[in-house]
Amino acid sequence: MELSGCLARRGHVASAALIVSFFLGILADDARAAPPDLDAIRAEVAAQHDASVKRLQEWIALPSIAAEDLNSREGAQYMAGLARDAGFQHVEIIETDGKPGVFATLDAEAEKTVGVYFMYDVKQFDPAEWSSPPLEAKLTERPGVGTVMMGRGAVNQKGPQAAMLSALRAIRDAGQPMPVNLVLVAEGEEEIGSPHIGQFVLHPKVRAALADSIGVFMPMALQGLDGEVTVSLGAKGVVELELVASGEKWGRGPAKDIHSSLKAMVDSPAWRLVKALDTLVSDDGNTITIDGYPVAPPLSEEHRAMIAAATSRRSEAEMKKLFGVPHWIDDLPWQQANERLVSQPTVNIQGLVGGYTGPGGKTVLPHRAAAKLDLRLVPGMSKDAAVAALKSHLAARGYGDIEVNVTGGYDPTSTDADAELIQAQLAVLRGHGLDPLLWPRGAGSYPGFVFTDPPLSLPAGHFGLGHGSGAHAPDEYFLIESSNPKVEGYDGAVMSYVEYLYELSR
Repeated sequence: MELSGCLARRGHVASAALIVSFFLGILADDARAAPPDLDAIRAEVAAQHDASVKRLQEWIALPSIAAEDLNSREGAQYMAGLARDAGFQHVEIIETDGKPGVFATLDAEAEKTVGVYFMYDVKQFDPAEWSSPPLEAKLTERPGVGTVMMGRGAVNQKGPQAAMLSALRAIRDAGQPMPVNLVLVAEGEEEIGSPHIGQFVLHPKVRAALADSIGVFMPMALQGLDGEVTVSLGAKGVVELELVASGEKWGRGPAKDIHSSLKAMVDSPAWRLVKALDTLVSDDGNTITIDGYPVAPPLSEEHRAMIAAATSRRSEAEMKKLFGVPHWIDDLPWQQANERLVSQPTVNIQGLVGGYTGPGGKTVLPHRAAAKLDLRLVPGMSKDAAVAALKSHLAARGYGDIEVNVTGGYDPTSTDADAELIQAQLAVLRGHGLDPLLWPRGAGSYPGFVFTDPPLSLPAGHFGLGHGSGAHAPDEYFLIESSNPKVEGYDGAVMSYVEYLYELSR
């Protein structure tokens, strides 16, 4: 009797708890379904502005440079701390055979999950080439632009990434519901060709978390100084490698640098490298002549139409001025030059190194010469096939002794324009009064293939208002306070991510 009464009372308590839980769930769903208070979030963004700027400066002060094996462990730990501070509940460092990756999840109990790709590494720098110390991230005035933060990684990619994290803090601190669940993947090898991105992203934990997402996007500052934004549907792939000719491997030429007068009777590894390089391209250097090289598919009519629409609104004169070039390849007209930019693979020499390169002359015959190359690939081509063709070509032409040292690279990536990830971007941009251009693929590269290719097969893209310039170059900057009404500063960039996440939730 007492036992049955006790059980009955427990049953009533359990039922009451279930009822409370049920109604709390309804209230949470209603809150999530209600329009967000963007004014409250915007006010929070403004209130946090100084702290957000300082946080970005502190991040820039810690450079993680994969090419120099500098601060990769520290960079991953710092990235993990930033993710926790922004509200990610689960954060862990995933080991690879190279630099570690940072994996984080934010569970908002939302219906949709979105992946976010970060990189915590930056490019090398020479302080002597900068007008402001590259790790001090000073705020400086740039005529026609506004107040910018100058530093290595400011726009590529710490500035846009910091703005994305600021968006998460502002939503949380404004008491607004987080609209989507998030999966963050941050690698530390992007600037060396992401050689271990597959080990990281396809780790069972990371792969399982991303499998439920509607796609993956990379934060970027995409506004030009005219305020316009181009939405890219993909990127070229890339192979980074070094070709090395040496007397040791060749079995001819010197085993060490010797006096140049001996060239009369000693073979030169430097000339051997030059002759080998000459077989890779046509006489003008513009057409790939590697035997058996993967063939680029023709440009589709859909993509040709996108290029025509974009080039009709872009200034050819301004582009030539920006790059400092008087002519395009073969003196092509503006539209055809852009079609080539999108559709053609490339073999590019980044640098040539051999013998003495200091002041004056040294009259040596170098025993070793190296060429750093990058090969850009378009969809329909693969990194492995390109490397295999290069090696086979050199061997068949009698240059099998030349070392082919691949340091990184990956396949191209492509996403359909009607993907939810892309359509949400277009909606946000149009909400800002912009008329965004669609572009088939960027001429540069990022490792989006790991998301768009099997087994994940997800849409992937880039998004973000704001402006910056100088990636990989001296005086890299990210706009903080805009003097141009057409271009968003830091707070505007933050709000673009807020709006994008809410648009994705719809």
